[in-house]
Amino acid sequence: MRLADDEVAVRCLRCGATPIAMSVASVLRTRFPALSTATVHELSARGPLHRFLRRQAKSLVCSQFVEGASPGSMVAGVRVEDVQRLTFASCLFDLCTSTEVFEHVPDDRQAFREVLRVLKPGGMMVFTVPIALDANTFERARLVDGEVVHLATPEHHRDPASMHAPVLAYRNYGIDIVARLSEAGFSQAEIAQPPDAPWFGFQRPVIVAAK
Repeated sequence: MRLADDEVAVRCLRCGATPIAMSVASVLRTRFPALSTATVHELSARGPLHRFLRRQAKSLVCSQFVEGASPGSMVAGVRVEDVQRLTFASCLFDLCTSTEVFEHVPDDRQAFREVLRVLKPGGMMVFTVPIALDANTFERARLVDGEVVHLATPEHHRDPASMHAPVLAYRNYGIDIVARLSEAGFSQAEIAQPPDAPWFGFQRPVIVAAK
């Protein structure tokens, strides 16, 4: 169903997923056929992708970032994690997934290293971010001594999966995200297109990185 000419206004009538979540699920079906035997960490605790993983994976651990809450604690029944300093043991998960998270992380390189740490050997990270395939990453802000320093006009993204206020985007990603993942230690990284995307022309490139 398409309510407007915008990817968030295109929804699956059965599960309510946008082309963003459907793109991740589509790539997972082809790139990660062992999903039914996988231990998965998803960086959200709600939404259609979360429900898809709950049905398809062997086990699913969800987390959510909550400002001011201690990583590893529970808030409203959901585990709190900061992807820059995960509290999980090393080599714990077969797969880590997320949608629209890393552009809001102050130190994404540290976050990538943390995801790499908690993945098992041969594990995979599959995720989306808003990305321009004809440009390199543009840094919009950085965190210095606990204070946000803006390098460009502030850009905020709304969170359609929650009632949270719009959140600051620290960067606009470009095609060099593959190099950023390689620098973080991933053995392989690529930008994949969903193989089956009949969603009114809307689809999202999916980043796939292997340990």
